[in-house]
Amino acid sequence: MSSEKIPYKIYLTEEEMPKNWYNVRADMKVKPAPLVNPGTLQPMTAADLAPVFCDELIAQELDNDTRLVPIPDEILGFYKMYRPSPLVRAYCLEEKLGTPAHIYYKFEGNNTSGSHKLNSAIAQAYYAKKQGLKGVTTETGAGQWGTALSMACAYLGLDCKVYMVKVSYEQKPFRREVMRTYGASVTPSPSMETSVGRKILAEHPGTTGSLGCAISEAVEVATSNPGYRYVLGSVLNQVLLHQSVIGLETKIALDKYGIVPDIIIGCAGGGSNLGGLISPFMGEKLRGERDYRIIAVEPASCPSFTRGKFAYDFCDTGMICPLAKMYTLGAGFIPSPNHAGGLRFHGMSPVLSQLYHDGYMEAVSVEQTAVFEAAEFFARTEGILPAPESSHAIKVAIDEAKKCAETGEAKNIVFGLTGTGYFDLVAYEQYNNGTMTDHIPTDEELAVGLAGLPKQPEL
Repeated sequence: MSSEKIPYKIYLTEEEMPKNWYNVRADMKVKPAPLVNPGTLQPMTAADLAPVFCDELIAQELDNDTRLVPIPDEILGFYKMYRPSPLVRAYCLEEKLGTPAHIYYKFEGNNTSGSHKLNSAIAQAYYAKKQGLKGVTTETGAGQWGTALSMACAYLGLDCKVYMVKVSYEQKPFRREVMRTYGASVTPSPSMETSVGRKILAEHPGTTGSLGCAISEAVEVATSNPGYRYVLGSVLNQVLLHQSVIGLETKIALDKYGIVPDIIIGCAGGGSNLGGLISPFMGEKLRGERDYRIIAVEPASCPSFTRGKFAYDFCDTGMICPLAKMYTLGAGFIPSPNHAGGLRFHGMSPVLSQLYHDGYMEAVSVEQTAVFEAAEFFARTEGILPAPESSHAIKVAIDEAKKCAETGEAKNIVFGLTGTGYFDLVAYEQYNNGTMTDHIPTDEELAVGLAGLPKQPEL
């Protein structure tokens, strides 16, 4: 179908919305390695995970074989408050770049939480409520996940305890206040509230924190308070399952107009957005039905894909969580306190790590100032102020569109716009004032984190 007939925004009807989540693991020839008990170095069982996670979420976490998982009616009902989200043809961006490429972005910022994180937050809160729990604990980096979870918990009447990475707690007070408005308690991490927090502060006085630190605190609080479980906004298999609604809607919208993407681009921190966006396309690739070029974009300040090691590692700095086989910089790696926000996690989703290791996708890292240059260019052409995380994908989408301008190829480029950046104005202020800097860790700095990798299991 000609480009003139493609609307600026492609919306699905409620009837066209996905009724099932898609589990990409069912089509993977090499399954992601299992979570491992750090004490025994044996695969974690459902019983091992029960003190930490909700029962139904454990079942989803361990299920490598069920391709389609029905979305409960209660969750579908909540989704309809803000889904389906639009797939936007970036006509203005294309014109400004002078590119023959056709650029599309899936916009996940049309909800109160401001990002895609709500897709999994409501699912995890629903299963916690169904289990009869009192509340949940979690960590948050830039604050999108904490905001989404506090919103979901308020809707379902659950208590919500959030440990927010200290640098983000200080840089983003307004996102913190949105969480508190929804009834969540928000603590800067690392804190003196937990034994692991006190230990981290003793070892790293004045640290600005990391997602790994905040995870450790949230897990400790969940396991030491009856009626609570820990929930996570990225990395885990269950999260990528819930976020598959992004990619499923994207594919349905593209199929309506006979559009086949050539390049699919997503920002990558722990993997929730990227994994969700690419899931049905990756499924086609795994089954040999169609091929796509899939690009993961990560910050140069926290380059787990491009400079990390594929190995078993702790998901948290306190080293109390199970071991996951993933691309990692080491659980002890503390990223620079920049504005990559939710992408500053030392590791990567085991699912995405395995797919990357097996050559099904590629990865690039980009520097912070270049990301914000792309963000402002996008804002001035498409009218949306993007989140810093999303802007990593924008940067590479623009780069690929410029290549098309040079070659004359009219490729279809699809990227994920995870959310808005209206709570990230401190970062935009620094960029506009010329005080933003780039930090790229040296090989020596990365070696320190990687030297602390735990003993590797022999499975």
